[in-house]
Amino acid sequence: MMEGIQLRNMREPDIAAVFAIQREQYGDGFIEPDHVLSARLAAFPQTAWVAADDAGICAYLVGYPSVVGQVTPLGGIFAAHEHPDTMYLHDLAVARRATGSGVAGALIRHAWRTGIGMGVHCSSLVSVQDSQAFWRRHGYGELGLMDERQQEHLATYGQAANYMVRTLD
Repeated sequence: MMEGIQLRNMREPDIAAVFAIQREQYGDGFIEPDHVLSARLAAFPQTAWVAADDAGICAYLVGYPSVVGQVTPLGGIFAAHEHPDTMYLHDLAVARRATGSGVAGALIRHAWRTGIGMGVHCSSLVSVQDSQAFWRRHGYGELGLMDERQQEHLATYGQAANYMVRTLD
């Protein structure tokens, strides 16, 4: 698996390919405006990655160092935290042509290593589109601790969204 696929940091010219993957994989309600991704990339370039094969970008993962229990609303800008304790994985998608290649797991593990290098001790995310089983296989479990504001942020992802966390070792 992963033969011929390279991981690297995302760059501004990659955004068009990222949106092509989003349109392929997400419902209309989950596609965020391109200026939002550009702002996230500018704020946290070290925590946005792409995977490329011979045909170009085939997967991506965008995250940032955050605080457990803080949910970035859909379409929201990533906020810097003075004392982050989690690598928040906001958006992961794999092009159909790379499904089953192991690229999703490789991107996730890369994000974990980056988080550990930044001094965080866990990873968190919002699971959408019935992806809870996928995230459970990667060690995440649901965490229902949010105050009213964080529950409102979570609700921007729809009723089936879950906030999930795992410890990094």
